[in-house]
Amino acid sequence: MVYLNQLGMICALGDNHAEISRRLFAGDSGVAMTRRHSPERELALGCVDTTLSDALPDIEVLPLPHRSRNNQLALAALAQIRPQVDAAIQRFGASRVAIVLGTSTSGIAQTEAAFRYRRENGGFPAGFSYAQQEMASPATMLAAELGTSGPAYVHSSACASSSKAMASAARLLNMGVCDAVLSGGVDSLCAFTVAGFAALESVSVARCNPFSANRNGINIGEGAALFLMTRDEATVSLRGWGESSDGYHISAPDPSGNGARSAIEQALARAGLAPAQCDYINLHGTATVQNDVMEGRVIAALFGDQVALSSTKPFTGHALGAAGAVEAGLCWLAMQDNNPQGCLPPHLWDGVADAQLPSLNLLPPGARLGHPLRWALSNSFAFGGANASLLLGRA
Repeated sequence: MVYLNQLGMICALGDNHAEISRRLFAGDSGVAMTRRHSPERELALGCVDTTLSDALPDIEVLPLPHRSRNNQLALAALAQIRPQVDAAIQRFGASRVAIVLGTSTSGIAQTEAAFRYRRENGGFPAGFSYAQQEMASPATMLAAELGTSGPAYVHSSACASSSKAMASAARLLNMGVCDAVLSGGVDSLCAFTVAGFAALESVSVARCNPFSANRNGINIGEGAALFLMTRDEATVSLRGWGESSDGYHISAPDPSGNGARSAIEQALARAGLAPAQCDYINLHGTATVQNDVMEGRVIAALFGDQVALSSTKPFTGHALGAAGAVEAGLCWLAMQDNNPQGCLPPHLWDGVADAQLPSLNLLPPGARLGHPLRWALSNSFAFGGANASLLLGRA
């Protein structure tokens, strides 16, 4: 069995377990209005507040190709669990530790800044390297930082990236390729992403409103979540995962939901779990019109109308390539021993139900199971029909 032994996470809710949990269960959103990355208008974004820490890690000590804010967020997450990761490397050996991550932006923000400089000065700045934006950068940077020589690679399949990375990590462990994996995802906000989603008319100016009749788009977010995964027993295990690729459309989900349903069913089957046994589902819940209709219908068909549901994107924003790992991290926090009553992430919305959607058990603030959270499913459904579901179980 594969266990999620440690978690390092930074997102719009905070940079430590206690603060993230407190705000999550209190219904305190990390999404806020800002002109960051969109100077022409205010947007609601899930930004990491760097004032929460004394400082993010210094990236100037890194080789130039590794200097990016994306890698800075990855290092901030790593710092929280660095002693445990170092201990795993010492125990198993550098060649037996893998790094498998998801990202979609990598260091694009550094390229944006370099092109602005070029426009004004006629050439690129001395501190710019094209390699800063390469998708593999977070994994190669962490491998160099930690001194590991096992497999190190990145998945980049839009919003499913880090969920797929964690599934890959589990496979590496089960195949005996390695004994420990640092896995998860990282994505940082940049003007490229904000402008791209705005061009698709998918961005909500206000805080997103998933599953509401009034929903009108996403809030983009950022963050990093890194799990140390091994076969050593821990409180939470990755009991199941499922992946599919329906290829219906480059940006719209298959309205039938067949690909999403396949990913969920695979996760349940791998864990040997019946739908009725699932305690909580972290919905992909982007607050776009088509995604919520598709996902709501699939959930109702598989689980009925009683399973506890919420989308946590109104808390963190949609962290794109990091979303799957960040949201698995929120589930992981809810499954720890310090939550004996099973407090669950509430669903933040305006409460206006959509007649197109079936009845869904969307959680109000203060919702709790009355017992520890035993089973949590987390969905990630991406552009291009890339679907992934993770099923976490409490030992």
